[in-house]
Amino acid sequence: MKDEEAEAVLKAVGRQIKLWRESAGLKQGELGARIGYGADLVSAVERAVRVPQPEFLNAADEALGAGGKLSAMKEDVERARYPKQVRDLQKLEDESVEMGAYTALHIHGLLQTPEYAQALYVMRRPAYTEEEIERHVAARMARKTVFERVPLPQLSFVQEEATLRRPVGGKAVLRRQLEHLLEVGRLRYVELQVMPTDLEDHAGVSGSFRVLKLRNGKTLAYSAAERNSRVISDPREVQVLEMRYGMIRAQALSPRESLAFIEKILGEGT
Repeated sequence: MKDEEAEAVLKAVGRQIKLWRESAGLKQGELGARIGYGADLVSAVERAVRVPQPEFLNAADEALGAGGKLSAMKEDVERARYPKQVRDLQKLEDESVEMGAYTALHIHGLLQTPEYAQALYVMRRPAYTEEEIERHVAARMARKTVFERVPLPQLSFVQEEATLRRPVGGKAVLRRQLEHLLEVGRLRYVELQVMPTDLEDHAGVSGSFRVLKLRNGKTLAYSAAERNSRVISDPREVQVLEMRYGMIRAQALSPRESLAFIEKILGEGT
């Protein structure tokens, strides 16, 4: 499916760069030589088939005497760099005053280190290109602004024990990931819980999801799947997932027990 919003932004940026370049009487190769990039990349940016890096826009702005007009587009381009699904999800997270998330297969995106996130995207099949991996990792890390908002949201996460033991990216990457979970789990506005594998009763066998309570008082849910992630707004469906999340939290280890559990895994030499 086409990302029309991002495409429109990149076309506008490419058009502006081309206009400024032509006004300066430069060919694509000449502009590239001045700013340290090849003619092919300049052409790709102007045609909106490549996303320009901030450094590219700064250099082009200076070389073309655009007076900051090209550099000013960096924020719009940065948002366009992220996949639409991520942009939409980040908007919901930014509007949330409370969020609860149950994650079954890997560490939740908001809790991931850059190395762990990269390892996940590297494993993806069909394989992503290096540029796509970089784009997805950057998008995932950008969502972490939810931890820096004022007023602070109330956040809770329930992780399957298996996600804490699977050595995604290797043992060193997993160890740093678990250390990061301990750091986040000690924040006053975050509650992190572990669902033990040996537990018989488990309300979360249907898969990962989250529940988000927005500033306007509305509650939404988000069902996560590789090709079928969706926002759920039907009050009846949301109510079911709210109830399910409450049961999952009741069945999982308490936040204090969970941090001790993660420390124990680290002590086992992960």
